Amino acid sequence: MQYPWIVIVGILAAAALYVLLPVVLSTFLGYRGRKVVTCPETGGPAEVGVDAARAAAGSALGRLVLKAKSCSLWPARSGCAQRCLETSDEARQESHQARTR
Repeated sequence: MQYPWIVIVGILAAAALYVLLPVVLSTFLGYRGRKVVTCPETGGPAEVGVDAARAAAGSALGRLVLKAKSCSLWPARSGCAQRCLETSDEARQESHQARTR
């Protein structure tokens, strides 16, 4: 075998394809579009668009990062702390755990 590094690169590429791609794709598809959540500041409903690309990239590194890119309550509440994403993510995780039991 004259070029063993080609085999190593091929194995790493295959691992990325079969391990990382499903995680990234699942996260991207789960967070794209607008979601209706309860705003913790107003107590009412709000439509929030999550930056799905950032969430998918973070999930590939093992750290999910949720950032709102749009909200129906903006611009009046544009300085919010985006706690609605934290509470909706916790609720999503709890419902997922309940389904897997």
